[in-house]
Amino acid sequence: MKIEPPLLVVTGPTASGKTALAVALAERLGGELVGADSVQVYRGFDIGSSKPSAQELRGIAHHLLDVREPDQPLDAAEFAALADAAIAEVRDAGKLPIVVGGSGLWLRALLRGLVKAPDVDPALRSALMADAERLGTPALHTRLAAVDEDAARAIHPNDRVRVVRALEVHQQTGQALGALRKQHALGAPRYRALRLVVELPAPELDAQIRERTARMIEQGFADEVTRLVARFGRDLRALGAVGYREMVGHVCDGTSLEQTLRAIERSTRVYARRQRTWLRNEPGDRWLTRSDEVLADSGLARLQTFLEGA
Repeated sequence: MKIEPPLLVVTGPTASGKTALAVALAERLGGELVGADSVQVYRGFDIGSSKPSAQELRGIAHHLLDVREPDQPLDAAEFAALADAAIAEVRDAGKLPIVVGGSGLWLRALLRGLVKAPDVDPALRSALMADAERLGTPALHTRLAAVDEDAARAIHPNDRVRVVRALEVHQQTGQALGALRKQHALGAPRYRALRLVVELPAPELDAQIRERTARMIEQGFADEVTRLVARFGRDLRALGAVGYREMVGHVCDGTSLEQTLRAIERSTRVYARRQRTWLRNEPGDRWLTRSDEVLADSGLARLQTFLEGA
């Protein structure tokens, strides 16, 4: 397999400062950003996804923001194809592609590819969908947890599409979807990539999560979710993302804003822990670091050595 030229990936837990670091590196190294965030790809999902503003980007191009309407789901394989095209476009312009984001499965799809899951069995799909309609998606999620704990932890109980797919794969292969993906992650890489995994001490990350959540509320997160629910309904898949599902409870069910803020903080901390574990366990070259270490003279020299080593 032909290995592409070097690629930088800036990743890490939510609220760790990935985008700010990626922008700073793009300014210093002559790069452009390629997003790997499974919520920022949707138009209208701005405040809750911490989508960077033009001011924050400081003139740096950022590919793969706002590429889909919220009712047009984008999966990991489709993302990888879009990212491949964006990376090629950046390179053709003589710039360095810097992938930035914390969606672990999407990064795996881009950097190592995904396992070839079995094709959809229409009869099985129909039966599972009928069960979901009759029993409710959370009941199928409980069924999934009994046979594939990893997938159940990663999938929201109301995400019918992903719950049904994971159950399909298990019934067709006898294996958990997560186990299949882990096997494939050990295969040959698609890019020669260095992953900069931004890590912060837990108290510092918790403080940044609190500050960001409060800022989102001040910026009008509730109004953003009100508009999305009015247009697409509360069961929209993307509204199951961390932060959005809690705000839907405020908008639709009357949960107090204070309770909602605390709930967002809690779910974001849980999500950050899951991201940290996933990113630490992924194979490939990685540098567990802080932004200031990367941007120091010694850090930039290390990056130059990597980029010139192809």
